[in-house]
Amino acid sequence: MNINARSLLFAAQRAVPLMEKRRGGSIVSLTSPGSSRVLPDYVVVGASKAAIESLTRYLAVELSPRNIIVNAVSPGIVETEALKHFEALRQDGLIQKAVASTPAGRLVTPEDVAGVVGFLCTPAACMIRGQVIVVDGGYILPAN
Repeated sequence: MNINARSLLFAAQRAVPLMEKRRGGSIVSLTSPGSSRVLPDYVVVGASKAAIESLTRYLAVELSPRNIIVNAVSPGIVETEALKHFEALRQDGLIQKAVASTPAGRLVTPEDVAGVVGFLCTPAACMIRGQVIVVDGGYILPAN
């Protein structure tokens, strides 16, 4: 909770005065599918990600009058060096299964996530507020 939810709240509290001087700004938090789906061994992180999504909605409403836009991005499995540290994922073939189950045919890259975060910080996204944008290549869509 401290690392995820509380840090978002405290960062927003510190950023708001700076953003007000600039006549607004954007805050984009990062969450995960574990915020609403039950994943093995993810209870603490999942609960903290759910708190991030709730904070995102509350902050979006509270900060809108100050021209501060708040949203969240929820990436799926992101292809990073960190995946290499999860030996069980590789041994069980879960990464290959995830790729096969993703309509886009590949895992999400950090650049995919950064592109959406960047977009949410542009004027083109000014009417997107308090939303959680899923960037997972369609992974959570199939029922299987």
